[in-house]
Amino acid sequence: MIPKLVRLSRSAPKDRPLAWDRYWAGIKATGAGGEVLWDAGTDTEFLGYQDVLLRHLDPALPVLDIGCGHGSFTRALAGIFPEAVGVDISAHAVRRAAAESQGLGNVRFEVRDMTSPGAGAGFDGGANVFIRGVLHVLDQAGQSALVQNLRLLAGDRGTVFLAETNFPGNPVEYVSHLGATPRSIPAPLERAIRGLPMPGRFGPQERAQLLSPAEWDLLEDGAIQIETNPATAVEGQGCVPGYYAVLRPRS
Repeated sequence: MIPKLVRLSRSAPKDRPLAWDRYWAGIKATGAGGEVLWDAGTDTEFLGYQDVLLRHLDPALPVLDIGCGHGSFTRALAGIFPEAVGVDISAHAVRRAAAESQGLGNVRFEVRDMTSPGAGAGFDGGANVFIRGVLHVLDQAGQSALVQNLRLLAGDRGTVFLAETNFPGNPVEYVSHLGATPRSIPAPLERAIRGLPMPGRFGPQERAQLLSPAEWDLLEDGAIQIETNPATAVEGQGCVPGYYAVLRPRS
């Protein structure tokens, strides 16, 4: 299976903004049975986060959903916070998110590269931040740049919630877990391999290195299950081991 994975991944654009915009430009269907690998089309995963969000994030502040994609989590966040702002590096993703969110008055979407200097400015007094499945697809420089913007966004009152995949195996074991075999690869998975950066893992060790305890207070963390678009009928292949953390910048 390794030669096939290498061949498929070679077609992914090296330019990160281009890769993500081209990916979203080609998506025709989201939700259950759609083409987005990490979109299960249910609210089960979000409901697992809800108590944590209510426990730690200020309900009077707006929330930014970084890497919002088509906005499914942004729309869920709008049920908790006065305003939910989805931001994504892909203009095609933002257009789709806006189209799928019509009628929701406290939701809006913006094209922002949150690894660009100063991209976290513009929320006076601070905002809450929700990140699901972004850090594990960034390189070290991108992760560090994003964290600098998280400090700007959170300000004095905001809090950051992150949820990331933390699969313990190698890339071949990872795609096998998601349903790939030497003879076939589920379509949503193949689309991601063809078009997007190779994912890594993000757990407690990576969090401690990136969000230093000297600069960030860790309020809560633990293991979670990240839901994916179930590509097979095999039990367990619709979830990936993950990690969540709630953090607040030190003054």
